[in-house]
Amino acid sequence: MVHPIIEDLLWRHTTKRYNAEKKIPQEDLDVLFEAMHLSASSINSQPWKFIVIESREAKERMNKTFARKYQFNQSHVFDSSQIILFAYNPRYTRDDYAKVVDKAIEDKRTRSEDREKAFSSFMFAELNTDETGNTGNWTKAQTYIALGNTLHTLARLRIDSTPMEGIDTDLVNEEFKKELDGYQCDVALAVGYYHPQDDYNSQLPKSRLDLASIMVCI
Repeated sequence: MVHPIIEDLLWRHTTKRYNAEKKIPQEDLDVLFEAMHLSASSINSQPWKFIVIESREAKERMNKTFARKYQFNQSHVFDSSQIILFAYNPRYTRDDYAKVVDKAIEDKRTRSEDREKAFSSFMFAELNTDETGNTGNWTKAQTYIALGNTLHTLARLRIDSTPMEGIDTDLVNEEFKKELDGYQCDVALAVGYYHPQDDYNSQLPKSRLDLASIMVCI
């Protein structure tokens, strides 16, 4: 199949080694960050926070979180252009949703007189809140929608990436506790440009199960 979207997805791969000398231009970062900002979420909840690690000091802090495990991802800290922490609100409340409703009024998506009516959608959050007030299963799922959107945007920009659940979440959340401000990070994303000699995965053909084995049209 020949189509720009398919070409983008065939192009992307999980990068195993980055070129530390090559950084992402600011104009591409601006597009990437706005695309992340526009990611979809259930009831437009936007229960996420994105921590962009790019300064030397921040990378030193991230490097420390590999002290105990997942060292196979540690080289990405300094070799990639940026690492982005994808974090979610584990206790999403009506007050959090009120910010979404009020922004919709400001943007003229919702009429001010319909403010209370707009909260009817919050029942989806309530249905995914346990007896202790935890919404983590639901809000984490929304964050992975943003991650998927980010991966596709990066492919369109021809920027390489490495999704990483291979992080020490305890150490990451402790080290960046101030920046996360109560949000939880379970996955990170390295972005940059692959090393043409050392990134073995860039030379391998794409492999997926046959479409007919995973899709049922009825």
